[in-house]
Amino acid sequence: MKLAAIQMISGPDVAPNLATAGRLIAEAAAGGAQLVALPEYFPLIGATDADRLAARETDGSGPIQDFLADAARQHNLWLVGGSIPLVANDPAKLRNTCLVFDPQGRRVARYDKIHLFGFNKGEEAYDEGATIERGDQVVAFDSPLGRIGIAICYDLRFPELFRAMAQLQNPVDLLVLPAAFTETTGRAHWELLLRARAVENQCYVLAAAQGGRHPTGRMTHGNSMIIDPWGEVLARMDKGEGVVMAELDRQRLVDTRTTLPALKHRIL
Repeated sequence: MKLAAIQMISGPDVAPNLATAGRLIAEAAAGGAQLVALPEYFPLIGATDADRLAARETDGSGPIQDFLADAARQHNLWLVGGSIPLVANDPAKLRNTCLVFDPQGRRVARYDKIHLFGFNKGEEAYDEGATIERGDQVVAFDSPLGRIGIAICYDLRFPELFRAMAQLQNPVDLLVLPAAFTETTGRAHWELLLRARAVENQCYVLAAAQGGRHPTGRMTHGNSMIIDPWGEVLARMDKGEGVVMAELDRQRLVDTRTTLPALKHRIL
């Protein structure tokens, strides 16, 4: 089962970002990918708050959602749609939402980012809570590739979220994490945290990131990667746009969990 993480350097305009995403999805499909993940904010990044709010779509309707459904159907693959801006309960905010589509173009899962990034280091500061309404539902779903859990970017720092995705008799086989980590925090913690989530949950991790210098000057860390249940990085891309691919080997899952049955040793 071949997985693909798409890395982008999205700009503030939706149309060219969708065109880039479409081209990279096609490249992944041509390489045999059965599941493809886009990065966080793939339709637009670096825009003003007003631009992001203007790009909000109603749940179930809109050009970005249509693009995702059509791409999954056209290429006959599972598509994890990074994150897109959806209408929130608070009219002054948006939901940062990941939608998942099956090979028939049917939506099978929705995850609204729960943990909202806050960072202040002088000139570099972020406060997602000012414009984003957080979600409150943990999301995992079953597929032919196994049980898949979804999280977004800053969620990576909260291991209890990933524990909540699995039942004792039904662990998560793959964690998919669209992200737009900053260069500052990514350089320090990105790979460390991704590998930790893979090891402690004994599963594959597919991380699709924004990676490079955006038109507005923002720098994202990139390093999209695919990690196996033993914590080994199978494939990665530093900066730039492109496709990262690797195999999900179900026997590797079985062997890891049999050799070191840590999931069965859980008490809490």
